[in-house]
Amino acid sequence: MELAVLIFFSLLMLAVFLYSLSLLHLLINFRKSRNKKDTSQKWDFSDPFQIPYVTLQLPLYNDKPVVERLLRNIAKIDYPHDKLHVQVLDDSTDDSAALTAEIISELEAEGFPIQHITRSHRKGFKAGALKAGLESAKGEFIAIFDSDFLPHPDWLKKTVPYFRNEKLGVVQTRWGHLNEDYSLLTKLQAFLLDYHFILEQTGRNFGNHFINFNGTAGVWRKSCILDAGNWEGDTLTEDLDLSYRAQLKGWEFKYLREVETPAELPITIEAARSQQFRWNKGAAENFRKNYKKVLLDKKLTFGTRVHSFFHLLNSSFFFVVLLMGILSIPVLFLLKDPAYTVVFSGMTIFILSPLIFFITYYAAFKEQHKNDRLSFFKFIGLFFTFFSIAMGLSLHNSIAILEGHFGKKSEFIRTPKFNLGGKHETRRKTPVKLNFQLIFEILLMLLFAFGIFSAFKIDSYSLLPFHLMMFFGFSYVVLTSFNIEIGRLNRFPKPRMFGL
Repeated sequence: MELAVLIFFSLLMLAVFLYSLSLLHLLINFRKSRNKKDTSQKWDFSDPFQIPYVTLQLPLYNDKPVVERLLRNIAKIDYPHDKLHVQVLDDSTDDSAALTAEIISELEAEGFPIQHITRSHRKGFKAGALKAGLESAKGEFIAIFDSDFLPHPDWLKKTVPYFRNEKLGVVQTRWGHLNEDYSLLTKLQAFLLDYHFILEQTGRNFGNHFINFNGTAGVWRKSCILDAGNWEGDTLTEDLDLSYRAQLKGWEFKYLREVETPAELPITIEAARSQQFRWNKGAAENFRKNYKKVLLDKKLTFGTRVHSFFHLLNSSFFFVVLLMGILSIPVLFLLKDPAYTVVFSGMTIFILSPLIFFITYYAAFKEQHKNDRLSFFKFIGLFFTFFSIAMGLSLHNSIAILEGHFGKKSEFIRTPKFNLGGKHETRRKTPVKLNFQLIFEILLMLLFAFGIFSAFKIDSYSLLPFHLMMFFGFSYVVLTSFNIEIGRLNRFPKPRMFGL
């Protein structure tokens, strides 16, 4: 039994090590991309005949706090009105639909080409709304923005010209953050998203591997959507699903890191949990649905197959971390047994995994904070805090992942939007629900407290940093679930909202 525990623990560490190597390769691609000049052909928009018709889709669902901000901002888009068609795809079931209709009527009266489309059902959720809107979309190209995104006025002029390349199916832009400094929670979300958009998306795109449309702040070629089979609502991440189906059809994707699209980050642990659950379960669903097609496609390179494997399975490493955490308690006591000295000596190579994570995350952070002389010290604090809290969410995310892999269906739950902006408002609180998951998270918090205590008791400290991070992470999740605020900042910076 003891040997079985050690072998299983070693296999889990090996899986993390292999994943870290894939990130190291993306870092190499990222660094190479900085020296490559973009030679893409583009339309010249100084010639009116080269400007194509664009439909801009805005999917809404009970987004009253942000709907006016969204529509007023979209009305400032700098694009010829005779080549623009805005669809507000409104599935709302609350009184926000009336407010939306009122603003749309006002904009229509001013000559803005905007249309209010409602459904009497939510079949297919966001994917269903996008698919329904596509039936009457006038544009050759479809730009999509979620309700909390605020594109700059010149956004379409920076993205659409790249579609001169007839093989190009999607242009995706980088997400920015309106409220990064709102709290510790928003800082950590920004830390993760910046890593994805700076290193992962750039590295995959430069290496000609599959990337994904991120659900918003991107443009599709309408014929690409139709050729790939149109939007489908059988996964919680319809964007990732259509992205893979389109690239399997041979369509090219282009990622524009230099084009930033600001958006609002979730400000409550409940909203962050909900979003994480949807993203992680959706990734697992997409692995189940699409990876076999990737594996069997002989036109794809070995590198694309490998990176697609880790791309679709990256959220599943939360389950790996959870299992490692639980097994690390008996492993702690086995470390003292001389019989397993050789085994533990062989496992020392896996110490490279956290080092690789540190290096790759710092590369992305440094790129985003070039002018900050204290960026390295700030990074150290954010890095360990982020990974600790990510570990604390491992149970929650593991449930999502397992549901996705085993095909359990669940409703698409939209992330709530608050539009706090620079106002001194308090966080929205919801009643605490002491459910099975929260009870289990409390037990895990106590388990890793025991691991910390045991390290000093038996004088064995090799797993102490890991247990400290796991304990801190689960403590954060438990305390914030009980509405005990941690790391709340006292200042609320004015967001970059273009005069809104």
